[in-house]
Amino acid sequence: MDCWSAENATNAFLKTLKMGERGKAPDVTEFISAMAAGNNAQLMVMACSGHPGSALLGLVAAAHQTGGRVICILRRQQDMHAAKKALLGDYANFVEFVIGEDVKTLLKVKRLLVVRGATGLLRLMNAAGKNMFIGSVLLLLDTRI
Repeated sequence: MDCWSAENATNAFLKTLKMGERGKAPDVTEFISAMAAGNNAQLMVMACSGHPGSALLGLVAAAHQTGGRVICILRRQQDMHAAKKALLGDYANFVEFVIGEDVKTLLKVKRLLVVRGATGLLRLMNAAGKNMFIGSVLLLLDTRI
């Protein structure tokens, strides 16, 4: 399905609100979730140079809504352990973690969402742009900027 789904977007947005901090106003996390789910994303890849932050929760909520997958590419094993413990908790089982720069994973991505500049962004964008898959979102974060 390659069309906008307002129902998926709304449900993912609300689920992300429930997963996050109580009493917190909606922010970019909920927006990311709604955009990914509304586009019926089946593969959501998040590549970051440090801790992934709450945006990963938004992708988990979107994947739950669409039946898709979430892959988080991190540079270090320590970042994975920190994300699993501090951020994800029970939701860690819904994320496939990859350590290092896995360009093969990026080749399956159709839509590219850049939240902040990333080191090696041009190479990553070139890899992501050569694919033919539908229903994927790549989220790039670089905590060093």
